[in-house]
Amino acid sequence: MSHGDQVHKLPKGFTQIAESPSTEHCVMADSARKLYGIQFHPEVAHTPQGMIMLKNFVIDICGAKREWKVADWVGHARAKIQQEMRGGRAICALSGGVDSTVAATLVHEAINNKLRCIYVNTGMMRKNETEQVLTAFKSLKLPVKAVDATNFFLRRLKGVTDPEQKRKIIGKTFIDVFEKEARAIKGVTHLVQGTLYSDVIESAVPHQKKGHASHTIKSHHNVGGLPERLKLKLLEPVRELFKDEVRSVGKELKIPPAILGRHPFPGPGLAIRIIGEITPHRLELLRGADAIMTEEIKAAGWYDKIWQSAAILTGVRSVAVMGDMRTYHEVCAIRLVHSLDAMTAHWVQLPYPALEKISNRIVNEVRGISRVVYDITNKPPATIEWE
Repeated sequence: MSHGDQVHKLPKGFTQIAESPSTEHCVMADSARKLYGIQFHPEVAHTPQGMIMLKNFVIDICGAKREWKVADWVGHARAKIQQEMRGGRAICALSGGVDSTVAATLVHEAINNKLRCIYVNTGMMRKNETEQVLTAFKSLKLPVKAVDATNFFLRRLKGVTDPEQKRKIIGKTFIDVFEKEARAIKGVTHLVQGTLYSDVIESAVPHQKKGHASHTIKSHHNVGGLPERLKLKLLEPVRELFKDEVRSVGKELKIPPAILGRHPFPGPGLAIRIIGEITPHRLELLRGADAIMTEEIKAAGWYDKIWQSAAILTGVRSVAVMGDMRTYHEVCAIRLVHSLDAMTAHWVQLPYPALEKISNRIVNEVRGISRVVYDITNKPPATIEWE
């Protein structure tokens, strides 16, 4: 439900056809004119029978035919890319995530050797991630140049604690690094990005309506502003898809399941999973905790059942006793969620033995973390990431 909003009087010709315990007019209809209005969110995962309601509307009322196939979408997208490019050349900021990998593979199939990809190691990556993603790119035959800019990013982030400032600094620094590499490639006309529809929604510009302001949930983490600086056209082939649809496209493109099944990872990386200042020491702590969490989730057979997993350094310090010593170290939070499109999410009821093993291993193996807590907050109200 859109909390705080109510329809008190229906327009002429409309009748109420659905209600809820908290809202009288959930759905209204003027069947004679085939006009319908909805107040709640049938599309989100936790709405009971929401997909059935949408199917009834699209198929039974609108008369749409069930002809859509992933293969057809891929064919149309490939043709659209070729028409847009018209012999031009493209560059892509490739992160190793599902979105950019699918976008790059789709564009590569459409224009072949006229695509060049750049992978920037920001220093905010998970343990061994750079080596793993570069191996994956090689298996897909994607033309990639890897750039290690870890020290550059860390210098600019020194002393910064505000979450939005972190995002903006990382975005600007990424642009500076990427721009330098991109200018060395001749004849480039387009920039490929793996933007999803959920990115579009959550980075929308705030607007005012009847005294009520909507807010940007978070700054978009892609390379905003770069197309203008390089005088490039933006190419976002999966912009109108949600994550589950992107994975379906990736499967059609024969991208290995190990890549498609990877949990989503934010553009700013571990920077927004470290509350407070980012330092090399804190990054190493978080990498260690994250690696243990991922290993134990996989060992328990839960990795593929979960939408996203994250370890977070909370910025809180807690007293502990280790051996005969009193310690005062970081508190690490674990966040595991179920979701379909990242617009809503539910915390995962991971079995207690798995949680216990994650906690014990992190505290015993990662020197500098003295306590582990589990995040049991849904979205809404909490976002999936902590910052």
